[in-house]
Amino acid sequence: MASKQPTPTPQYSEGSIRVLKGLEPVKQRPGMYTRTDNPLHVIQEVLDNAADESLAGHGKKIAVILHTDGSVSIEDDGRGIPFGMHPEEKVPVIEIVFTRLHAGGKFDKGQGGAYSFSGGLHGVGVSVTNALAKRMEVTSYREGQVAHLVFAGGDVVEKLKIRKQDANERKQGTTVRVWPDGKYFETSALPMAELVHLLRSKAVLMPGVGVWLNNEKTKDTQNWLYKGGLRDYLMQTLNGDPVIPLFEGDGYADSNHDSFAEGEGAEWAVAFTEDGQPVRESYVNLIPTTAGGTHDSGVRDGLFTAVKSFIELHALLPKGVKLMPEDVFARASFVLSAKVLDPQFQGQIKERLNSRDAVRLVSSFVRPTLELWLNQHVEYGKKLAELAIKAAQTRQKAGQKVEKRKGSGVAVLPGKLTDCESKDTADNEVFLVEGDSAGGSAKMGRSKQNQAILPLRGKVLNTWEVERDRLFANNEIHDISVAIGIDPHGPNDTPDLSGLRYGKICILSDADVDGSHIQVLLLTLFFRHFPKLIESGNVFVARPPLFRVDAPARGKKPASKVYALDEGELTAILDKLRKDGVREGAWSISRFKGLGEMSAEQLWDTTLNPDTRRLMPVQLGQLDFLQTEGLITQLMGKGEASARRELMELHGDSIEIDV
Repeated sequence: MASKQPTPTPQYSEGSIRVLKGLEPVKQRPGMYTRTDNPLHVIQEVLDNAADESLAGHGKKIAVILHTDGSVSIEDDGRGIPFGMHPEEKVPVIEIVFTRLHAGGKFDKGQGGAYSFSGGLHGVGVSVTNALAKRMEVTSYREGQVAHLVFAGGDVVEKLKIRKQDANERKQGTTVRVWPDGKYFETSALPMAELVHLLRSKAVLMPGVGVWLNNEKTKDTQNWLYKGGLRDYLMQTLNGDPVIPLFEGDGYADSNHDSFAEGEGAEWAVAFTEDGQPVRESYVNLIPTTAGGTHDSGVRDGLFTAVKSFIELHALLPKGVKLMPEDVFARASFVLSAKVLDPQFQGQIKERLNSRDAVRLVSSFVRPTLELWLNQHVEYGKKLAELAIKAAQTRQKAGQKVEKRKGSGVAVLPGKLTDCESKDTADNEVFLVEGDSAGGSAKMGRSKQNQAILPLRGKVLNTWEVERDRLFANNEIHDISVAIGIDPHGPNDTPDLSGLRYGKICILSDADVDGSHIQVLLLTLFFRHFPKLIESGNVFVARPPLFRVDAPARGKKPASKVYALDEGELTAILDKLRKDGVREGAWSISRFKGLGEMSAEQLWDTTLNPDTRRLMPVQLGQLDFLQTEGLITQLMGKGEASARRELMELHGDSIEIDV
């Protein structure tokens, strides 16, 4: 009887490695590059290019047409995309713009660059639109000629054709018509309210530039042209009279500024209201930053410093009241338009600005302007001071009530806990820090007012299968429970959360594999024995950087230190330095072996400072509690080795590890 041949196992060899070319990465992982709930963001990428032409002073009109066949056209009267041969690539420039990732005219920020200030940064924007479109037609009117080419799924299907303009056709600009491919989006319908808001805001931010929207299906046409700036826009958006008259202003660096490039700065309008939801809109080089960012923090910092200075000057602060930034900012509505030479955004869809210098940039112009305004309008300044002081008193009373409810008989706080000064639970934060050396840096670098540090020694116990009444046998877990003021509980319990001592409980571990393991052990502890803290949004994971790049001075930009979370961000930073003309190897790269290697200043700047840190909320996401429980049992259960092996075999290829 012949023996059965074993089934051959798949071979892992040089031929197993696949290199994605061209626009393939976008098609395979569209969610990494754009929003996939609807096509608005891919349309916005084309719109942003048209707006950048106007921002650079080369266009006065942008028109958006919604066609009956579901396609969208964006027309501008700018310079027209160049269509001559690229000197190095030997391909028409207009083709490169729409088919190559990391190619565009906006990397050149130096003297004489095509776009000094632009929203485009990554160089992937409109090529993503092309990759996710069934068809895209591009027409460029430039220097008396017309260039036209057509793409499908990111590939050229009608090669570039160039002709002379007719006598009655004399025009400049670019027209792009896009047919988004529905298979990449949850719905092909554009959210009209968001689109209208986006177009109206572009018109507001570019006074004198007309923006049109023509809907062929409904036969409706809307247009916006603003001569005035942000003041009228904020008043219309608020739909009511502010308690304090609008404070508006702008400020931009000149050629002699020692910290910022010529033209960098901001324009703003701020109002304070007693009731209703505050309106807060911010933009960077006309790009809407819906998740805010460091330029928003600059407004916050400038407002607080100016109002605090006014209150101190006029001796308005009652005894025992301590003013915090949120007391001033809580009732503030604002529209902010910042101009940043080299903006660093979080993610491809640019929802949040991460440029650290933007805090200082915006604050340095807002603060002196508001200080002058307050001292010229003392009556209004006192009304604003009254609002802020009232908010501070309400906050402090709430904190005192929580302290009283805790009453007598509370457990003694652990000796290694370095507590904060404030009693405001909502504003206070505790960092569970890996190791005593990192704990020392964190203690020195933290904000003593509202940040507490609890250093943990070694690996925390895996508590997934530990009975609740045995938890306190472990000193580390006992100290965590006592420090946060909450007893262990289950998912169906209703624990008393009034004793919670910190609004944010932040896990802070090294950026390496061991740090990730400690993160998992602490997350297991909170999910198993403190689930209501996750449900109520009190648990966070801090993300310290793994690398620091010391970049030399380049052009008008001084030498700087840039931090990268991981290899991916490091690669992007080095690519950016190369594009800025920095000689290969002129920079130096440091890898942090652990948090203990960071100085107190570095730890504050990268991981503790609310304006510049990256803090991730812990949420269940799309899984419910039972599904998550089953998954963690596979990962953390002692008798789950075979289930873990199966999970790793199924999903191991989708995980990147740092060995």
